[in-house]
Amino acid sequence: MPDSRPLSGRLLRIAMILSFWTLVGLAFASQFYLSSTLLGRSVTWSQAISYSLGDWYVWALLSGPILALARRFPADGGERWRTAGIHLAAAIVCSLVYVALRALVGQLHSLWIDEPVTFLEVFRPLLVKTFPFNLLIYGVIVSVSHAIDYYRKYHERTVHALELEKHLTEARLQSLLRQLKPHFLFNTLNGIASLMHSDVNAADKMLVRLSELLRITMNHRGQPLTTVRDEVAFIGKYLEIERIRFRDRLTVEIDVEPTALEVAVPSLILQPMVENAIRHGIEPRQRPGHIEVRVRCEGDMLSILVADNGVGQPPGGFTREGIGVGNTRARLQEIYGDAHRFELANREGGGLEVRLSLPITPHTP
Repeated sequence: MPDSRPLSGRLLRIAMILSFWTLVGLAFASQFYLSSTLLGRSVTWSQAISYSLGDWYVWALLSGPILALARRFPADGGERWRTAGIHLAAAIVCSLVYVALRALVGQLHSLWIDEPVTFLEVFRPLLVKTFPFNLLIYGVIVSVSHAIDYYRKYHERTVHALELEKHLTEARLQSLLRQLKPHFLFNTLNGIASLMHSDVNAADKMLVRLSELLRITMNHRGQPLTTVRDEVAFIGKYLEIERIRFRDRLTVEIDVEPTALEVAVPSLILQPMVENAIRHGIEPRQRPGHIEVRVRCEGDMLSILVADNGVGQPPGGFTREGIGVGNTRARLQEIYGDAHRFELANREGGGLEVRLSLPITPHTP
């Protein structure tokens, strides 16, 4: 079946051009009717409309070639003097063609109302009265064509720039995500190596859990966003590995509001914060450690808390952020800009808490 879209597009453009010139004709018909009435030369509405539409429908017929010529020789072309000369010559020819066509329409109208006149009787006064005005109309049509073309090109450049910015942001996010995965893997392998000589069974269990976690990671499509549900499931697998290493020294509390489960969050957003709590809060001390993960919907924002009962941060904050925290800050800035909040603060009674506040957006696979 042949594609009818090009034909329908042409018909739509023709209808829009005809509608435009009809509106112009009606506007001038109103002006002609009112001015004639005020001057005492009263005309009927039908006379005013027929006369005015006769003028502007001729321009509707001529506007097609004029627009084509304007696109063929744009104002921002390379040879501007040549383009100006072409349009000046075209304006003169177009004005003469308009007068000839309008004289023909006037002659036909005179036959219709049974007051016949010759072609020259209509042509000569029209040439004197309308020739300069016709040049102006030609210039207006060309100017409008150039303005529309400029807007279209500006819009295309804007869309292209936004697409490039989107691709660049996605590339940066992918780079940050690829940086985070080896970092998390190497730290986990270091934990396994520390148990290899002291508790082989525990190290073996950690390897099994790590293989399960890597399988989940390999199945992940590399999308910058995932759901809270998937992110919590991933962090649960990761914490199973850490529980084997710390045994009874580590307890975990994960509390996620059901309404938050399908909210979109950056992939691997919880793991660096939980790993940071373990390495800097739980690992340096011998006493039992506790990690709390809490996710809530608060209005139009998603609130995430990761807290521990470890040593907290020194006065004045950490002198240098690790890869995990720095990576998290960079990804949040890429995705949310200034619409998010990421804070580290000491808890009352000891320990560190990380608070995230993100705009709530549904996840689209």
